[in-house]
Amino acid sequence: MIRANCSARYSHPISLALVMATSFVAACGDGSPMGPAQEIEELPRALSLSEEMVIDAGNDFAFRFLDEVYRSAPESNLFLSPLSGSMALGMTANGASGNTFQEMQSTLGFAGMTLNQINEGYRDLIDLLRTLDTSVELGIGNSIWYRDEFPVKGDFLQRTQDYFGAEVVELDFSDPGAPEIINNWVRAETEGKIQEIVDSPISPLTVMFLINATYFKGSWTQRFDAAKTTTADFFSIDGTAGTVPLMEVEKDFLYGETDSYQAVDLPYGGKAFSMTVVLPKPGHAMTDLVSSLTPFAWAQIVDGLHNRPGTVHLPRFRMEWESLLKGTLQAMGMTDAFDPGLADFSGMSELAQQFQLHISKVKQKTFVDVNEDGTEAAAATSVEMSLTSVPMPFTLRADRPFLFVIREKFSETILFAGIFVEPSEG
Repeated sequence: MIRANCSARYSHPISLALVMATSFVAACGDGSPMGPAQEIEELPRALSLSEEMVIDAGNDFAFRFLDEVYRSAPESNLFLSPLSGSMALGMTANGASGNTFQEMQSTLGFAGMTLNQINEGYRDLIDLLRTLDTSVELGIGNSIWYRDEFPVKGDFLQRTQDYFGAEVVELDFSDPGAPEIINNWVRAETEGKIQEIVDSPISPLTVMFLINATYFKGSWTQRFDAAKTTTADFFSIDGTAGTVPLMEVEKDFLYGETDSYQAVDLPYGGKAFSMTVVLPKPGHAMTDLVSSLTPFAWAQIVDGLHNRPGTVHLPRFRMEWESLLKGTLQAMGMTDAFDPGLADFSGMSELAQQFQLHISKVKQKTFVDVNEDGTEAAAATSVEMSLTSVPMPFTLRADRPFLFVIREKFSETILFAGIFVEPSEG
């Protein structure tokens, strides 16, 4: 796991990817034993070109991903992690070829980028987040778990280790304890917030899991006053009213407003990381807001935020969310990867084509707890790779004519070659 102390605010599009895609947890900050966090005013270095491209692609994927998931259940609570999903699928794309890679590339927003640029962008972004703000803890963990004796190409594994910091583990999936081993890793990476991502027992056709776990820990820069939290009405989409604990804070915040929405930026720690709340005004539907979001539209919202004194009322809430994302990703244009007859993961294993290696399941689980001190959340995304049939033990019975070659395998030098047609005497 990459775990770092990091928290400030950007006008650069990176702010969305982090607000929507990482996990948050209350920690030190104003009023903590460590005292107020030091405000972050700029990035410690210039963004690399690959990093900028990955950030822009991640924001594009984030809005399309959010829209697709939200439209499937607009009356349900939703908390997802585009960053976690993008990173797990980004690792997987390292083993994809042909049209399978092109569809994954387009769905993730990486059209026009080479695999090397994608990988370098992830590596640089992770490196940036590790050291950005000492008042916030950020963890990004990646791992690959593959069935023992299943041949996985070394260069594929090496790339995931070099660029994603992935832990690579060969495991006996037939062992009843295998799912618990993987799930224990997820629990550790998410501080116990995500308890399980791999089902038990593991299917005999499953040969690999590629997993991302993301964890963030930071308290509000301006904490809500618990004494001011009251029980208040909350009106759902259909107009029915329930009640929520409604928190209150009165400070200077970055705030923006148009005819259709209000927006406020609630920073954590040193203000590198924040929760940007966008509230549609009465008469304006949430579905319209979500469907209108693009990187450009989001940049307009962020650019419209200006420092103003004000009062923010925000519900205290806790939520868990889980979804299988196959249908979502297919609707976004990533189809071949799930089709055993079309998927091309020949960059992952020499058996990929013979046994139709494909993505059988993409699962994401998230957790969020928003309270007066801060926000606690976690996300885990698992990409499950399966075969259409299990490679069976073979028997070769040389009881008929056969060719044989004596060779040096590294230089590929053939020393002798022969054909055995019938037994000779003597």
